[in-house]
Amino acid sequence: MDFTLSPEIESLRIRTRAFVEEHVLPLESDPGNFAEHENIPDERLAPVREKAKAAGLWAPQSPKEYGGMDLPMVAWVVMYEEAARSLFGPLAFNCMAPDDGNMNVLKKLGTPAQKEKWLRPIVEGKVRSSFAMTEPAPGGGSDPSMIKTSAEKHGDTWKIYGRKWFITGAAAASHFILAARTSDDKRKGITTFLYHKDQPGWRIVRRIDIMGPEEHGGHCELEFDGLEVHESDILSGIGDGLKVVQVRLGPARLTHCMRWTGWAKRCVEIAQEYVNRREGFGVKLADRESVQMKLGEVGHNIHIGRLLTMHAAWKLDQGDYARKEVSMAKLHMANTLHQAADVAIQLQGARGYSKDTVVEWIYRAARAARLVDGADEVHKMVLAKFMREEGRDFWSWSAGNRV
Repeated sequence: MDFTLSPEIESLRIRTRAFVEEHVLPLESDPGNFAEHENIPDERLAPVREKAKAAGLWAPQSPKEYGGMDLPMVAWVVMYEEAARSLFGPLAFNCMAPDDGNMNVLKKLGTPAQKEKWLRPIVEGKVRSSFAMTEPAPGGGSDPSMIKTSAEKHGDTWKIYGRKWFITGAAAASHFILAARTSDDKRKGITTFLYHKDQPGWRIVRRIDIMGPEEHGGHCELEFDGLEVHESDILSGIGDGLKVVQVRLGPARLTHCMRWTGWAKRCVEIAQEYVNRREGFGVKLADRESVQMKLGEVGHNIHIGRLLTMHAAWKLDQGDYARKEVSMAKLHMANTLHQAADVAIQLQGARGYSKDTVVEWIYRAARAARLVDGADEVHKMVLAKFMREEGRDFWSWSAGNRV
């Protein structure tokens, strides 16, 4: 692949950068704009979202007929990285999890009627959404084939019973994608259903307190006690749940990497600004070799992550599942984000540990990065499995013929 950006994507990058600088960073710089759960209230974000729409910088992953940009994934890499210079940038452009992944899977697998009913309102920013898959033990977590939540067929409807937890954004969501078991078949036993928050037969048991900060709607535990879903609101088809999960999670993992790259770069930016002006024992911190080595290593790892992310995005654009490439990018960027935040805190001393900068916010968010959408260990297992199955071909370049 050619890493040279097309004029169109370079223009997108510049416009996104300028928009964040002018409209989003000022929101972040005012502590009064942080709500109870350390996110930004919708009423303060709404005017900026309207400006993003007017600027043609809205819903990059979604169809143009619904108001999105319908960009290729390599353009997402560029835009999301620039958007995430601010904590609130991805929200401003409607490319933040979990809506981002839900819009993408509905675009790919929804029927025309489902797209109109379930996708359009999310793209337009009228509702938020959530993806309900993870369950308490012994249910499904990183292995969705273990899902215990069940759906029983009654005529043209299905009744759903079970429990989910750590469901991101559930308390603020109106549209849900729910994975439930419809048979005991190992590969075709899971089905995904679409439902609205106002449908009876389910409830939020609790909003789970976490280290924070939190997405809008937190991370919730849900209980299903006979939620009825019409068969027209089955996504993809009966027994296609594992396919839906894979179609959603691959790109969703990669968009995390795109946003984490922006946050990691922001940590370096804050650290560099500080060490360039701070002196100790007659020497500017930036001139100390120990400081240079820390920053150099972080910069090195961030750029590796950018290349891994762009390569995986390019392969997805070519129609490849890019499973091992996505795992590599996710594993690397999750750890690099944590390293970048940790180094930025260390180099700033007490200032880094305080709330005077956004680094401590990113540090807490970074710890979750090594867990969400597959823990580090799961992605290492995925890569080991590919290495075992492919042998020397594991290292092959993308080419027409392999030797």
